Amino acid sequence: MTFISIRSMATRARSTRARRLVAAAVAAACLGGCATGPQANPVDPLEPLNRGVTRFNDAVDNAVMRPVAVAYETAVPQLVRTGVTNFFNNLVDVWSFANSVMQLRGERSAQTFMRVNVNTFFGLGGLLDVASEAGLERHREDFGQTLGRYGVGPGPSLVLPILGPSTVRDTAALPVDYYGGLISNVGDIPVRNTLYAMRLVDARAQLLPVDRLLRDAALDRYTLTRDVYLQRRRNDVYDGNPPDEP
Repeated sequence: MTFISIRSMATRARSTRARRLVAAAVAAACLGGCATGPQANPVDPLEPLNRGVTRFNDAVDNAVMRPVAVAYETAVPQLVRTGVTNFFNNLVDVWSFANSVMQLRGERSAQTFMRVNVNTFFGLGGLLDVASEAGLERHREDFGQTLGRYGVGPGPSLVLPILGPSTVRDTAALPVDYYGGLISNVGDIPVRNTLYAMRLVDARAQLLPVDRLLRDAALDRYTLTRDVYLQRRRNDVYDGNPPDEP
């Protein structure tokens, strides 16, 4: 499996949610049919190129990322892994707050602001997700979603090396997301690189349940991954109620 899922499914890849995600993927594939190529799917005019990048990503994942993730899952206790995930989620919440403000979403901004403060001060710097236990919902927001909220269309599907599935809009938003993230603002380069490496391994480890299910699926994994990513991004932009597609 490619590293795609790290941006598109990382926070939803625990075992129960993973099964739901794969079920949705299979349904999407069945509804969309098995045809490939730009004539069959106008949202993916670059499909031959995207498939080539996907093969490269699969090779890197099989050689490096998946073995490291398996070793991490095997060697590190679940309690510690949960703390690492919570820590990085708390950092992401800060950028989500900024995007909620840019989208002029007052209630969501207030909830995310409360989440960050509760988890930072009462959750040992974010290692404990106290806010979720208190009923404060997490709202994931990035700059690609912010552009979408202001009417910028996603554009064609695009698979990025290492990062995986994206769209033209989300790719254009990546530099803003990068510089808006807290890790990129860490001045100490070794510390910053260590944080990025830990985040990468933790995110890939969360995908192992989905990975195992997809490896057993007798379907085109490229099509499944693309369709799930595009549908999820539409749901993110429209809060789960996207308008009907033409």
